[in-house]
Amino acid sequence: MPTLRFATRSVRLAAVTVLVAGVTAATVPAAAARTGSAAPAASSSFSGQLLGVAAVSARSAWAVGYATGGALILRWNGTSWSRLASPAPGSRSVLNGVAATSARNAWAVGSGPTGKALIVHWNGSAWRQVPAPAGTATLTSVAATSAGNAWAVGNSGTGTLILHWNGKTWTKAPSPGVRGELNGVAAAGSVAWAVGIATPSHGPGKTLIERWNGRAWTRVTSPTPQAYGDLFSVATVSPGNAWAVGTYGNGLGSFNTLVEKWNGKTWTRASSPNEAGPLNGVAATSARSALAVGCSDCDSGLDVNQLLRWNGSAWTKAAGPSLGQGRFLEAVSAISASSAWGVGVNEPSFKTLIMRWNGTSWKLS
Repeated sequence: MPTLRFATRSVRLAAVTVLVAGVTAATVPAAAARTGSAAPAASSSFSGQLLGVAAVSARSAWAVGYATGGALILRWNGTSWSRLASPAPGSRSVLNGVAATSARNAWAVGSGPTGKALIVHWNGSAWRQVPAPAGTATLTSVAATSAGNAWAVGNSGTGTLILHWNGKTWTKAPSPGVRGELNGVAAAGSVAWAVGIATPSHGPGKTLIERWNGRAWTRVTSPTPQAYGDLFSVATVSPGNAWAVGTYGNGLGSFNTLVEKWNGKTWTRASSPNEAGPLNGVAATSARSALAVGCSDCDSGLDVNQLLRWNGSAWTKAAGPSLGQGRFLEAVSAISASSAWGVGVNEPSFKTLIMRWNGTSWKLS
């Protein structure tokens, strides 16, 4: 049975209390509504759940996840969202992340029905499956800077995994062999970051950050405020500016919001509102503008939306609707300080959740 980057973060966090070693993951829900046809629709409400989003411009964006029939791919054309046919095989396929550099170049990654890595590519007219290197297990995130350069991360079944696209093929990139999982990747210019969790043979997991400096991947020291720490997403706008978000806790059921900042030399913990839950996604467009999304009150089982905003000096709560229990964002992608998309899960109805940032507040799309 394939795994995904987590159908809901709260599912993974519940498993942390008994995490001693290895990587945990949630499985795709067995029961859900039918996905319907692939015909365009004016509404963003589709059957399924969304785990990744990538915005290229005001007229072009992608959202991916899973539905009853398998992997789910949605497209924004500037006016409405529509569902496109996915080449992902089998009803248990899931796409965890998506990246795009233009209207003719996009990548989405995840896992297929047998738990093996799944990679699909958009060439401007259709999505097609692309072979993954042998021995690759689940892929959780992808980042691209051009048609000839992309990174994908996840796990190999025994440890962390980083793949590279050189314009022709995907290959395994030499990287630190860490027991654990990489959950997020971001790239800008010649620099790339990968974040996740290192799971030692004894004791709870610790935050994990790896860096590509244009020549090699190396592990970089990152804070774990308490006994347990996990990073889910990373964003970068320059070699001296990056954000990573996730969660930390005592390993016994307490989960707190975690934000970490790269200043060009070291990663340090940044002050942020603590919503008693994880931040699942982060996006940045400049040193003065970033957005983070996630789940609050997850340790109490409420699982409600958490929205944060960086204004250049502090992280504060961002304005947005209160969606209620089991409805929150998993990923965010920003075009500018005044334009961003967030996607996530609507557990009670198994309907997609899409929200749009207008520079002032989040609105349901």
